[in-house]
Amino acid sequence: MAAAYTHHLFSPYRICPVGAHVDHQHGLVTGFALDKGVDLWFDVTEDGSVDLRSESFEGEVRFNLAEPSLVRQGNWGDYARGAKYALRKRFELHRGIRGVLKGSLPVGGLSSSAAVLIAYVMAFARANDISLTKMEVAKIASEAEREYIGLNNGLLDQACIALGRKDELLMLDCDTNDYRLIPRNPKMPDFRLAIFFSGLTRSLVNSDYNLRVGECRTAAWNMLAYANMPLKSFDKTFLRDVPRELYDATRDRMPARFARRAEHFYSEYKRVRQAVTAWETGDLEWFGRLSFESCESSIHNYECGSPELIAIYRAMRSTKGIYGGRFSGAGFKGACIALVDPAETERIRAKITDKYLAEFPQYGKTFEVFFCTSEDGARFIE
Repeated sequence: MAAAYTHHLFSPYRICPVGAHVDHQHGLVTGFALDKGVDLWFDVTEDGSVDLRSESFEGEVRFNLAEPSLVRQGNWGDYARGAKYALRKRFELHRGIRGVLKGSLPVGGLSSSAAVLIAYVMAFARANDISLTKMEVAKIASEAEREYIGLNNGLLDQACIALGRKDELLMLDCDTNDYRLIPRNPKMPDFRLAIFFSGLTRSLVNSDYNLRVGECRTAAWNMLAYANMPLKSFDKTFLRDVPRELYDATRDRMPARFARRAEHFYSEYKRVRQAVTAWETGDLEWFGRLSFESCESSIHNYECGSPELIAIYRAMRSTKGIYGGRFSGAGFKGACIALVDPAETERIRAKITDKYLAEFPQYGKTFEVFFCTSEDGARFIE
């Protein structure tokens, strides 16, 4: 494949062990980039044409950069169009790309859409001699996903994919966009990152993801109104704007569902700070417990998680060799992730498979288990 094209870039999938469902409320998040992801091989076209095919999706994508941005087509080509849309708000684009895209894992919940968007942003930028920092790549891809794809995301996915480094934990403040890449403590035991794919697939745009974002903003608006504090427009209101003390004083006045969304945000904020301390001190067991606690809050406070994902999560909690884990991605279908003892990987594979398929035998042909490591973020392979 590489010999047929001039350029090759790799954009990794990502996981978030602690700090889930809070990036869109400007919370604190953590993440790793994985050694599995999306490869894009391409040549530059001088006439602005874009001609793409995929080894993961059917059909081909063809358009020209000179054409106005079209309404979403509802297929995998929307990600290339979205990257073009966001870049053209800032730069002139004259040269297109011709290439092929390939994903290394057939799973949802690992932010594959963000990985694809970042790949296209980087490819169009190189084709047009545009220099971008890693954070600029993340912001442009995030904007494309919000404004063109229609997913009200935060910056978690794109930041992990663009900024990640091998054996380092990313901690990102989604309010200020300040971040740290924290090296692994040499005292920390070795571990692998397990991916348990439920066999379900989903589209976030058609799930309850956007509804949860609105519920979080409604909770924030309610609390500010109860306290007679100035209100911003709804789309500019975030739970990060509201002090924890105000939540404690007003939680019983809110409808219960909004109070639960806020509880997840504030408890997750605390867990991220604790997780950073656990990582810095090499305490993998504590770090893992915090990931389990994060998932419990996702189930009971954020109220996401299909029966299939919850079944995998429950099996993880009772399986030796798993330090911790949670749903990956939005948590409405897709996958669960875990930090596991490398010496126990095959036993873990067998145990989780047996427990899950005993409850959901219909996924016998689609349930899959993968073991990964952390890796550097999106980059060109020279």
